[in-house]
Amino acid sequence: MPILSRLIGLADSVRPPATVHAHCDLPCGVYDPAQARIEAESVKGCMEKFNGSDDQVFKTRAVQIKEERAELVKHHLWVLWTDYFKPPHLEKYPQLHELFWNATKAAGEAKKTTDVKVADDLLGQIAEIDKIFWETKK
Repeated sequence: MPILSRLIGLADSVRPPATVHAHCDLPCGVYDPAQARIEAESVKGCMEKFNGSDDQVFKTRAVQIKEERAELVKHHLWVLWTDYFKPPHLEKYPQLHELFWNATKAAGEAKKTTDVKVADDLLGQIAEIDKIFWETKK
């Protein structure tokens, strides 16, 4: 066992570490729906570029990037839902579960299409989540 580990163990046995409580995994400021929104804007941009091009290689690349970004939207939404929002938020905003469900489903739908309306709908749902998120920060 390295010396540093022994010293820390000794210090903990003399005075155990204090238990701390937080409403999220890290101090506030690390969670933000902006990450999901930025990726969703990239999804929309890729769809627009896809629809505006006749170059098959370019279109293939646009689809690949769109699908990667849509997966990132899902990731960022789930991080917010599972790590930031807590039961008291759900009590105050009972629509949160359905909102996250619909938004992550919309991100999945964006992977299957190049219809810009799907991306617009996704951005609208993220905007609703964003509004609630910032209300919880007050």
